[in-house]
Amino acid sequence: MAARLLDVRDLRVEFRTRDGIAEAVGGVSYAVDAGRTLAVLGESGSGKSVTAQAVMGILDSPPGRVTGGQVLFRGRDLLTMGAEERRRIRGAALAMIFQDALSALNPVLPVGAQLAEMYEVHRGMSRRDARRRAVELMDRVRIPAAGQRAGDYPHQFSGGMRQRIMIAMAMALEPDLIIADEPTTALDVTVQAQVMELLAELRREYAMGLVLITHDLGVVADVADTIAVMYAGRIVETAPVRDLYRRPAHPYTRGLLDSVPRVDDRGERLYAIKGAPPSPLALPSGCPFHPRCPRAQEVCRVERPPLYEVTADAGADGRTSACHFWKEELHA
Repeated sequence: MAARLLDVRDLRVEFRTRDGIAEAVGGVSYAVDAGRTLAVLGESGSGKSVTAQAVMGILDSPPGRVTGGQVLFRGRDLLTMGAEERRRIRGAALAMIFQDALSALNPVLPVGAQLAEMYEVHRGMSRRDARRRAVELMDRVRIPAAGQRAGDYPHQFSGGMRQRIMIAMAMALEPDLIIADEPTTALDVTVQAQVMELLAELRREYAMGLVLITHDLGVVADVADTIAVMYAGRIVETAPVRDLYRRPAHPYTRGLLDSVPRVDDRGERLYAIKGAPPSPLALPSGCPFHPRCPRAQEVCRVERPPLYEVTADAGADGRTSACHFWKEELHA
């Protein structure tokens, strides 16, 4: 049985603003095992990245703060650790690939020096040995002429190459778990496929866990094992990838799937979910999705649905759905 790496339990994050308290994450729970990939899907503003930042411990200063829950990494709660202990884990055992590689990389240092610094700080290597390992790592993520390009600066690389450098930086210390936040943003389709193939290959090679954050359902179809769909700071559905694509159990998930362009729908109007996600400063009563939901009824407006267990007799064992009418949606 796969080892449990990350277990997020009822995580809550809020931001204190001049207009009030914004609940960005309202009780998120998910788990990741060694050698498995969890994809976290949802529109912009659903809380995907904030959840990841809370897990990594980079929301420790105002205005954002964790207000509740647990983040268990190999059984230990990261939220109760001291800053120094958590810093030792971050990068060495738990790493993150950020969304904008150009902003995440230091613009005034060669990429080779930035990679080598990981080995110098965490492994105590000499500068020469660290430089050699950095070049090896750049070659491992398929950057051409790695030895020569190690002296180049981030702006001298294309978007796809910068993203490979971010992957190399995350992989430098061979962590147990990587969180990849929108790793294919602003990349063309061919480069997206190459980046996702590289991540999947490294996951298999190192038997690590992977949390893949994205809003693109097409990106995760071939690499994810389990999918968690987020809306308004909450998980609204979890399912194995094949079950979710074949038979969604939440209207929001179905709306996301219907919004994906299809080759066989040429000439037809593209589907879009009506309305916009709610502000975390003013979440609607009941189910947060009910103002946009074609299946909404009175109970949806007054009663927030829990995460129902989607029963095995529906052919979907191990699934959950935060919808009062998940049975009707599953069989729609």
